[in-house]
Amino acid sequence: MRVLVAVDGSKFSRKAVKHVASHLDWFQGKPELHLLHVKEPVPAGRSRPFLAADLIADYYRDESEAVLAPAGKLLDKLQIPYTSAWKVGDVAEEIRAYAKKHKIDMIVMGSHGRTAFQSLVMGSVATKVIAATSVPVLIVR
Repeated sequence: MRVLVAVDGSKFSRKAVKHVASHLDWFQGKPELHLLHVKEPVPAGRSRPFLAADLIADYYRDESEAVLAPAGKLLDKLQIPYTSAWKVGDVAEEIRAYAKKHKIDMIVMGSHGRTAFQSLVMGSVATKVIAATSVPVLIVR
């Protein structure tokens, strides 16, 4: 079974990684774990045209690696193998595309626990992922 854990650097996504790591017995055999961080693109405002493309690429890589590091460190400590990746774009769409490309069987995400009003106003990545994919999504809170 292939399990994708979406990480955003929050305590909620760290909890999701810990939850999966502590429940490996739920799966037949050892699951193939994937960690994914999606970085929103730098807005195309007034300053972006003056930033070199390699500078922006370095920013995306450095930020994503910093977000992925704690989850990877936990899995390394527990000797749980995983694949780690990062993408740039719309978070829900990139998670959906990654899940499709890698034939993911389940997506695990941490919930930020927003109220219904906050989710209505700001949107919810978890809600968008659930709507965008046919893959089961486990929300850890």
